[in-house]
Amino acid sequence: MNETSQKQVEANQENGLKGGVKTAEGKAISRYNALKHGLLSKEVFIQGENEDELLELEKRLRSELKPTTELELLLIDRIAGNVWRLKRALGMEKGEVISSGGGLMYDCEKFFRYEAMLERSIFKAMHELQRQQMVRNGNNVPPPIALEIDVSGEKENGFVS
Repeated sequence: MNETSQKQVEANQENGLKGGVKTAEGKAISRYNALKHGLLSKEVFIQGENEDELLELEKRLRSELKPTTELELLLIDRIAGNVWRLKRALGMEKGEVISSGGGLMYDCEKFFRYEAMLERSIFKAMHELQRQQMVRNGNNVPPPIALEIDVSGEKENGFVS
């Protein structure tokens, strides 16, 4: 290592000992420092949101969808989390996010991809929940059908694929 690099390493180590978040409360707050919109957050609930509303949503979904098995409860949790994120996205769409210089702080194309991803995830979990409940109730359930649709307009073997 050259002399400059070694000095920089030592300075970085010394600075690392001085600063940084020390308390559990500070660490809990600082984990949201880089959060821009929270649509892809690992955490369903983020700082600044109403936790009671999230709990009420989960309660209503459990009451309405009546899960009885552990897997069904897991699917309800997934649905609730993604519905919550979708509500967050719709709030952003209405402009209920911090704006900067008159423009919203997210890329619209990415935003609509996130929104579509959340909707797909909700419906996928709903369909699996319905399948699980039908099996539990003794109904004959056909396997799920997956269709691949290409809207590119390119022809393959004389057919539009």
